[in-house]
Amino acid sequence: MKIAVVVRQVPDLIEPLEIDASGAALDLSSASFIVNESDDHALEQAILLKEAGGATVDVVALDFGDVDNTLYTAAAKGADRIFKVPLEGLPPPPRATAALLAEAIKPLAADLVLVGVQAHDELDGGVSPFLAAALGLPYVGVIRGVKAGPEPGMVTVCKEFPGAVMARMKVKLPAVLGILGADQPPRYVSVSRIRAAMKSTQFEERAVPTPPPEPLLSVCRLYPPVSGSRAEMLAGSEADVAARIAEILAEKGLVK
Repeated sequence: MKIAVVVRQVPDLIEPLEIDASGAALDLSSASFIVNESDDHALEQAILLKEAGGATVDVVALDFGDVDNTLYTAAAKGADRIFKVPLEGLPPPPRATAALLAEAIKPLAADLVLVGVQAHDELDGGVSPFLAAALGLPYVGVIRGVKAGPEPGMVTVCKEFPGAVMARMKVKLPAVLGILGADQPPRYVSVSRIRAAMKSTQFEERAVPTPPPEPLLSVCRLYPPVSGSRAEMLAGSEADVAARIAEILAEKGLVK
């Protein structure tokens, strides 16, 4: 089985993000970037499938942010080939991003394409369904776990529905899966293995035509979150705390 995995860079939310001078976009000039969490799970799922049945894993990423560190880590985890798509400036909206990635993935003739089902910097929709549409492949999203199918050319997936309801499905390949979580958490890779990968890994560039941006919506204005009232910390004995909780509920009109 040939597996292609998309990995994306997203702003690290551990640091505050600033709004740029236009007031309609984030200022990412001083932001730090990390691998998108669900893409990291997609990579882990691909490596698990490789270990279970001898699949090959190709990783595709836009050349943006700290992507080199992410790609060397992917190689240290077991990815077979690494492809970078040259990019000038910031990544385009999800639809155009999906079109870029699709052009890089098509020549790989992948049986299975894995991509994170969501990213916290997406606004007008997910890259994963747009990618499936651009590749002309069927799509199943919100996947938690993938196994080799009961017969060749098929995988078995666990799809999560609201209310933590899980469905087990058979998916005929080729297909695109939007991964929410892998069968196990993404593995830790030591610094020494990443350094070894840096010495032995060669990135392959896939230059593709840049599609015109087609945003489904436009941002008029961004505002920083407004600080609300602070929490009230309750102290005292159990009886004192219980009495104060009852007072608060009465003040809110929740009890009489």
